[in-house]
Amino acid sequence: MNPTQKRLLDIEKNGYQLDFANVFNHAFENYKKIALYAGLVLFIVAFILGVIYFMSFGLHLKSLNLESVNKQLIENLEHQKSLDGPLLSIVFSILILSLLLAPFSAGFYKMTEHADKDKEFKFKSIFNYYKSPYFINIILATILNALISMLISTIVLSLLNLIHINQLGINMFANYTISFFVYVLTFLTIPLIIFGDLKAIEAIKHSFLIAFKQPFVLLGLMIVAIIGALVGFMICCIGLFFTIPFLYSMNYAIYSAIVGIDTPKILE
Repeated sequence: MNPTQKRLLDIEKNGYQLDFANVFNHAFENYKKIALYAGLVLFIVAFILGVIYFMSFGLHLKSLNLESVNKQLIENLEHQKSLDGPLLSIVFSILILSLLLAPFSAGFYKMTEHADKDKEFKFKSIFNYYKSPYFINIILATILNALISMLISTIVLSLLNLIHINQLGINMFANYTISFFVYVLTFLTIPLIIFGDLKAIEAIKHSFLIAFKQPFVLLGLMIVAIIGALVGFMICCIGLFFTIPFLYSMNYAIYSAIVGIDTPKILE
């Protein structure tokens, strides 16, 4: 049993104390250290992915007969069901991209840890979690968390339909609320894997347990973090790349305050 597992066992039995102001200050101080570097990394990666996408999309269109493409688009508009195929393809592509980027996203926690300890962060370190065993556990945890969200959403929407509440606005609100609820319950999953060296299922279980111990404090911190991250939309959207790191900084500060950082030797 490693130190993280011992601490989690104690949390399960005795709970924990979490001071809103201390966690927020810790998160903000760390964010100031990583904002510029993390923002530039996010912007560059997003730019590269965008170029690759538009190049592949352009090549795909070039390989098709323009007249047949226009005909297909008209048929799709006339027959809504014909959109199911393309829609599923888009959803599948987004899912695959999310899974491939999950270990990259985890690298920002590593960046935050280095900032917290005033250690130099090398660019290659952000790809640390593409190595075994972290890659497998991060991917598995991402899939399981998505399935949990989908399952809860399906159940809630089915119940709404049973009582004849199926307006688009209400369904969208329910979906967003469920997604946020699941996020609050599972946001410590990745830190538990990369800092606590836990397996995916074990990390999800303990993330749930931790969230249920102090739900209102965590909910408040998450709302503040999301509002802080979305402030970037006000700066021509580009600012979003530089405010998103606040989410990682907040998650790290919460994890550090509750569990403590115990980085596995392989990533020291």
